Amino acid sequence: MRASFVFSEVFTGLRRNITMTIAMIITTAISLGMLGGGLLIVRTIDKMQVNYMADVEVSLYLTQDVSANDKTCTQDPCRGLLADLNSNPAVDSVVFENRDQAYERFKKLFQDNPILVQSARPEALPASLQVKLRDPSRSDVITQEYGTRPGVSRVDDQKQFLDRFFGVLGGVRDGTFVIALIQALAALLLISNTVQISAFTRRTEVGIMRLVGATRWYTQLPFLLEAVVTGVIGWAIAVGGLIAAKFAFIDRILSVTGGIIPNIQVLDVIVVAPWLLLASIIISATTGYLTLRLYVRH
Repeated sequence: MRASFVFSEVFTGLRRNITMTIAMIITTAISLGMLGGGLLIVRTIDKMQVNYMADVEVSLYLTQDVSANDKTCTQDPCRGLLADLNSNPAVDSVVFENRDQAYERFKKLFQDNPILVQSARPEALPASLQVKLRDPSRSDVITQEYGTRPGVSRVDDQKQFLDRFFGVLGGVRDGTFVIALIQALAALLLISNTVQISAFTRRTEVGIMRLVGATRWYTQLPFLLEAVVTGVIGWAIAVGGLIAAKFAFIDRILSVTGGIIPNIQVLDVIVVAPWLLLASIIISATTGYLTLRLYVRH
């Protein structure tokens, strides 16, 4: 009997303040959707770091004279560099690529751009030593130690490019979290206002219940559940919106990157969803409780 009364009061309160309830649900959904987007970006960055950091290489590009005169890396300074790198405990493997091999690889990479391939010549591509490290995060050690060695024209550290790329993604993530925080603040204010209005419109019933012996917790429970219910509905809309956005345009946007940025899977949304639900319940319940304690005296 008591449970049915509480739930009937929750339904009555939501229906009585329908416009405020809808506004609160929409604001909560947007806030949770932005938070979920930020969490999905974090998962994407983590997956990319696992995928790409394992394949990070440092390329030592050799000078033009070495590239032209030593196509097998059997003469100094190329031979000395190769020997030093192979004996370096930080190095996992070293592969020498002469300019002819570099040209063949260039043609494969840009086979869809025949004009670019035709305009390139093997002489324009230097020979290189492709260094794979045991710990890709320490690629700067190779850059500092071998960047000024004789025979080395320049050093290309793939980790530096990845750091810049992940920095851009991190900026997008931070911006998403800021928007989510602003939306969450708006949701908090709406929840607080809705609870206050709901309690004010039913102050007579609450007063009568207190006079006949109802506890303060029992009279305030319906208002608290109203906030939680709207938060859960907002969560459901947010999760549905993330899945819809994935199929509607996110997949198309990420496909343009050619697989550089992995697609977001439905499983990723499912993994993020419980955290969004937990955040929704905590925020709505805490806001409702504090509002009742601070502004409602019955």
